[in-house]
Amino acid sequence: MGEGAVHKAEGTEYMECLTTTWKQPFIMRLALSAGIGGLLFGYDTGVISGALLYIRDDFPTVDKKTVLQEVIVSMAVAGAIFGAAIGGWMNDRFGRKMSILGADILFFIGAIVMAFAPGPGVIIVGRIFVGLGVGMASMTAPLYISEASPARIRGALVSMNGLLITGGQFLSYLINLAFTRVDGTWRWMLGVAGLPALVQFVLMLSLPESPRWLYRKNKKEEAIDILRKLYPEDEVDNEVEALRASIENEIAQESSIGDGNLFSKIGQAWGNVVVRRGLIAGVGLQVAQQFVGINSVMYYSPTIVQLAGYASNKTALALSLITSGLNAVGTIISIFFVDRTGRRKLLLLSLFGIIFWLLVLFAVFNLAATHAPTVNKLDSTTKFGANSTCPNYLTASDASTWNCMTCLKGSTDCAFCASGGNHLQPGACLASNGGTKSSCKGKYGGEWFTRGCPSRFGFLALVGLGLYIISYAPGMGTLPWVINSEIYPLRYRGFCGGIAAVANWVSNLIVSMTFLSLTQALGSAYTFLLFCAFAFLGLVFVYFNVPETKGLKFEEVEKLLERGFKPWPFNKASDGERNSLEMKPVK
Repeated sequence: MGEGAVHKAEGTEYMECLTTTWKQPFIMRLALSAGIGGLLFGYDTGVISGALLYIRDDFPTVDKKTVLQEVIVSMAVAGAIFGAAIGGWMNDRFGRKMSILGADILFFIGAIVMAFAPGPGVIIVGRIFVGLGVGMASMTAPLYISEASPARIRGALVSMNGLLITGGQFLSYLINLAFTRVDGTWRWMLGVAGLPALVQFVLMLSLPESPRWLYRKNKKEEAIDILRKLYPEDEVDNEVEALRASIENEIAQESSIGDGNLFSKIGQAWGNVVVRRGLIAGVGLQVAQQFVGINSVMYYSPTIVQLAGYASNKTALALSLITSGLNAVGTIISIFFVDRTGRRKLLLLSLFGIIFWLLVLFAVFNLAATHAPTVNKLDSTTKFGANSTCPNYLTASDASTWNCMTCLKGSTDCAFCASGGNHLQPGACLASNGGTKSSCKGKYGGEWFTRGCPSRFGFLALVGLGLYIISYAPGMGTLPWVINSEIYPLRYRGFCGGIAAVANWVSNLIVSMTFLSLTQALGSAYTFLLFCAFAFLGLVFVYFNVPETKGLKFEEVEKLLERGFKPWPFNKASDGERNSLEMKPVK
């Protein structure tokens, strides 16, 4: 982008966007075609949460191995880390358009591989392909839109890509719900992502390359021809001149970093006090964004609903629509309030809300565990036959004290058959296999639980989950990316932004790879309490390390970091006094 930062849209800009795109539909065609990458990003990261329920049903090894479930989910994140790195190289070497086309090919291959996968290993391979596409699309789609959009509506069009990501996640839950009654369930859920990838591939073939990339590659005439399609004729000359000046400045800034290897660049950046303080704030925010547990909710939402006491896959998917929908609503709220409330205040409010609702979730899940239905010995050992009883229950010395939660924690080979008349009444602790499941649900009219237990507190858990997401999305959901676009000096912005993005994906991988194992080792309640502890550390970190960047010029942000940010009451100077200090160049 010419300004060297991600431009944030304001309300008036959306009206300008509607007016401009109505007069020049080519601009909207360009933005929507590239925005399909954001839709695919959201869809492929969200769809696995529902598909996993049915993959577990089809493959008993997956159902019994928590780590295998985590690998299936998180391999897309691992692929995204490498995809983002490859995407950065492809963007510079082959252009934005070719990078989007490459991501579409990866999306399509991954979708087909997963749809026809004969076993869990092949599903994992497909997830890696999809992850590579996600990583490339996550950085290329907004870059292409920003560089091929008129400056006055750029923020609105780039923000639209963010909405398409959350919209893609919401769509994935709808698609999951739609295919619950179709043979092949999870194969359709995962395979249908190939269609929008194919559509985008065809649409992008007829669209031009980014004029900024063309100009940097000395294809100036091609760049100018594209600008003529984006701007009125009387504005083209001014835009060409602005583009030339911006690129020359960008090249000069890049050359000031030098051509050393990665480690020397990191050392040079860390040795600069302004960049170091910016990196601490930017990278810390990206890590905190993940460690408050959001992607455990987005990736495992139906599983969490089951842990709250709703056993049916269809019910879990339907209720999970709420979480995805609230995430999209929260993103819209952020667009309207970030430039009014300010980054720092919105972050702190967001973290206070996250901490409170995670404490509520801890309390609710703890109550659900301690008030779980008891195990009926007669039903467990006689009604279904001795060979159908959970082996751990038969050998337990304290079997008389067992409840549903004790049964499920005893072994992955155990399940709880709740009473058909009232799920909260005593039930049977049985061996987890297809035969006993059929007997429980069919002959005895019961409900089969393998993830969570029947609970009178399930509705409270859903409310807490929804309000946790509403607290997260407007603040911690979007602002770490906004602040990372504003807090680094121009010459380090791309390099430091890349470091922060990698930190985000790696933290995402850690959370997605450990969530189910944590719920198994600690229980659901204490897993949420652990996330609450991380959120509290995040609150302390933001208060002491993240300054307010709202309304500040890049030079003012540099000056603020050079002095060293100190929050109230540790800094006696008022905001007005700080901003009125003489600006000095940062070395």
